Parts: sequence; structure tokens; C-alpha cells
Amino acid sequence: MGLQISDLVPKKEIGFEELRGKIIAVDAFNILYQFLANIRQVDGTPLMDKKKRVTSHLSGLFYRTTNLMTKGLKLVYVFDGESPELKAKTAKARHERKEAAKEKYEKAKEKGKAEEMFKWSRQTLRLSDEMIDESKQLLKALGLPVIQAPGEGEAQCAFMVKQKDAYAVASQDYDSLLFGATRLIQNLTLARRRRTPTGFISISPTLIELDNTLNNLQINRDQLISLGILVGTDFNPQGIKGIGPKKALHLVKAHRQPVLIFTSLDKLFKEGKIPELDFDWRKIFEIFKKPNVRKDYKIEFKKVNEKKIKELLCKEHDFSEDRVNNALNKVAEYEKSAKQKDLKSYF
Repeated sequence: MGLQISDLVPKKEIGFEELRGKIIAVDAFNILYQFLANIRQVDGTPLMDKKKRVTSHLSGLFYRTTNLMTKGLKLVYVFDGESPELKAKTAKARHERKEAAKEKYEKAKEKGKAEEMFKWSRQTLRLSDEMIDESKQLLKALGLPVIQAPGEGEAQCAFMVKQKDAYAVASQDYDSLLFGATRLIQNLTLARRRRTPTGFISISPTLIELDNTLNNLQINRDQLISLGILVGTDFNPQGIKGIGPKKALHLVKAHRQPVLIFTSLDKLFKEGKIPELDFDWRKIFEIFKKPNVRKDYKIEFKKVNEKKIKELLCKEHDFSEDRVNNALNKVAEYEKSAKQKDLKSYF
């Protein structure tokens, strides 16, 4: 679901030249789900190999990653570990939505309604252990660091940015800001438009800075976490009915401290303006304030292993060898050009 605070957050469009040479911590699950949702046929069928195995995630991961590598970005992919117990409710709700969407997809398929098939198929996606493992293999073969988080991937990404081991988190969600990431980049793709349920929209890389966000909203990080809990996080989906982003901002500014913010809700409940809380805000607050992260990670970039890439993509999953070669050649050309520039600047 992700945190719904888009209208409150100040954003700045940036060019890839501003990111050249910088290490970006990528929320791997976030981007893989994007590929599974969007890389599909007109009727909603995902890309598959000859054995009917889904390859949408590998296609998106390979071509977007190699494109970004030719722009000089140094990508580190971070994968989710175990989710906190509080996320079980979210997982159950997502499973129920997927099952409902699957039924609607089958009905649309029976009637031959391609547009509805595409709509509902996007909501049935599942990221299997095999998909995750293959994604890691591909990234390692591209010479990129792969970090396994013990808990939430975005929490790990945020920690790496706070430690200044990475410049920014790359994710479409805003949760990393609550985890304390100083910078968040959205729309990290060379594509100029993105498919949405209502059609295509224009996009470009967007930078969101935590300090700028807090200053603009005139709140601190504790208040931002409280605001997030009020409108809804993955640990309390939907937040509190009757409290949207603007009202939540008013509450956190009026009461300032988390305890006072959530105590103030008692009055709203007694007045019948909001339902009784069905979650413990303190436990959720603690997840964002003191997340479960790995501190012994290593960020090491290696040479591209073309042989392994072709074995996985071309031999195992029927990718076009010409297209794969073309992408790898562009990466090699960029790296050669970058080395030459470094030598010239040295002398």
C-alpha cells in the first residue's frame, strides 16, 4: 500500500547528471512489483518464457538497471527480510484482494474483455522465492551489490543513507522518510511516461529531501512518523477513518508530541468523529524509530559477468541474445568512456 502523503511532500525534478557517480540504495521489492504489474501484454498476461515461467521481473530489472548504469548511477539493491508481526494484517488483506482480483480476471477473460483483464491481472501478482532468487543472481552478475535486510528493505536503505554509505533511497513509497532517510528518489527510470489505471502519465526522476519536507511542513521527524500512522502505514492499513493527510498534519502540529497527538484522538472518538483505534500506535512508532537493520553490510562493485547473464536470460529464459548483447555493450562502452575521462582528469 505505502504511505499516502504525496500531496504534503515538496518535490524537485532532477536530471541524471546530478546522480552520476552516486550510490543509490534501491528498494528491490518495490521495483520488482512495479515490473510485475506493468510489464504485461494488452490482456494482462505477463511476459513468459517457453516453459510459461514469468519473466516480467527479469526483463524490467535487466533493461532498466543497464540503462541506469550507462548514466553513471551506482545501484545497490536491498531485499526485504522478515516482516514485523504487525504487518501480518496487511499481508492478509493483500492476499484477500488478490484472490478477489483473480476471480474478476477470470470473469473478464470469459467475456473477452481485454481492458478489464489487464486491470485485474495487475492486482493478482505474486513475487515468488524463485523470482527473488533469480533477481539476485542477475544483479550479482551485473556486478552490483545485493544486500539482504533482516527486516524491511526500506528501513535498511534508509539506514545506509543515514550512514552516508548511499546518497539516496530509490522507491516509489514514502516510508523511507519515516525511517529517517535524508533523501528519497522516485521515478528512477529513463522512461518518460508510466502506465496507470487511468492511462499514461508523464514522469521524470524526482528528489524528496527529509529536511526540506520537515521544514516545509514545520514539523519534526517524530511528528512525521505520527502523521504517517494517522493516515496509514503497512502496519496499520487505512490509518484512521475520518483523518486524511491535511487533518493529520493539523493534529501533529497542534499537539506536537506523539503521546499528546494520540491522546487527543480520545476526544474525537467520544464525539463520534473517528472510530476507536484498532492498533497500538506505540509499537508502530517504535518500528520506524528503531528499525531492525543490518549494520555489517558491504558495498562492493564488481565486473559484469556477461556469461552468467546470458546463461540466466538467454539460455534459461529465452531472452533475445541480440537485445541482451546490445544492452551489455552500452554498459561496456560507458565504463570505457568513464575510465578515459578519469585518466584525462588525472593528468
